[in-house]
Amino acid sequence: MEDILEAFREARELRRRHADWDFIKRLPPKLKAALLYYIETGDIYVASRIAGMSVAEFNELRVKARVPSVT
Repeated sequence: MEDILEAFREARELRRRHADWDFIKRLPPKLKAALLYYIETGDIYVASRIAGMSVAEFNELRVKARVPSVT
């Protein structure tokens, strides 16, 4: 169980480290909240719902924000 939790922590750290924070800070609140949720959890489905986008649309936003997809 500890190994799984450590993998989640490492994935979250990678997403945080590589994100373009200047880009994220300039976004409207709803999109910023969605990206922050994704960075913390890695849950693209829920993040896309927060943003009011399809998963594909949110994935494009994630790429623009330079947030890696870590699984």
